[in-house]
Amino acid sequence: MTTHPRGPKPTQFTVARVGLYAFLISAALFFAVPLYVMIVTSLKTMDEIRLGQIFALPLHLDFTAWKTAWSGACAGSECGGVRMGFWNSIKITVPAVAISVFFGAINGYALSFWRPKGGRAMFGMLMAGALVPYQIFLYPLVRGMAVMGFYNSLGGIILVHVLFGLPLVTLLFRNYFVTIPEELFKAARVDGAGFWRIFIEIMLPMALPMIVVASMFQFTGIWNDFLLGVVFAGRDNLPMTVQLNNIVNTTMGERNYNVNMAATILTAIIPLAIYFLSGRWFVRGIAAGAVKG
Repeated sequence: MTTHPRGPKPTQFTVARVGLYAFLISAALFFAVPLYVMIVTSLKTMDEIRLGQIFALPLHLDFTAWKTAWSGACAGSECGGVRMGFWNSIKITVPAVAISVFFGAINGYALSFWRPKGGRAMFGMLMAGALVPYQIFLYPLVRGMAVMGFYNSLGGIILVHVLFGLPLVTLLFRNYFVTIPEELFKAARVDGAGFWRIFIEIMLPMALPMIVVASMFQFTGIWNDFLLGVVFAGRDNLPMTVQLNNIVNTTMGERNYNVNMAATILTAIIPLAIYFLSGRWFVRGIAAGAVKG
């Protein structure tokens, strides 16, 4: 009896496979084409842009628009580009992400293993809080922050982002921690470890993928926020998205589309870079329990 070596299976082009590839290609083009237009427009001079050939490559690379967008574009009477907004966004986003992820991890750990009295009611409130649009709370928050003296301040906008981010981050960590065997928690308690020692020495190191997932969600949401920055940050702490809006909507004679495109890419490049660099951890965190529980 003779055996034949197994070769690669022939590719079967079924209707489902063709439809799947058509969808994936269409989705990729949906996002890639606008990005391509933005990049090539930012590298063109205004004379080239006036030709109306938006898909054509620039005749020669010109980074003048990028320099202007960073430090020379005008937003009203101020011509400092998006540079100040960038540093304001860093000062807002970094502490807000760190605080919300830390306290969200504590809340998720408490709701999954500690089982506090009334924990189920608290869990239900967190789910409701994560789904309610935050525009509903704007006016009460403005009044409350004004009374406490936090309105139009750096601390105020950080506090607002922490409050709105805690429900989602708590749910992410709670769904992750419930996938960890409870016997590990009980064994640590038998060895004499308390609530904080178990959390810091056992749970946090195991939750590194979820820390990355929660941080990415929070960082992207806070960095891309516009409404809360306009309402709560104050004139001296406007984030990069608000600066971008002011630059795009400021016209002094001719509208500089190359500068606007460069400013838009500069605003979006940080969260894009984080997604690309942390993609492996993001997938691990999602697969390990971000959508379970």
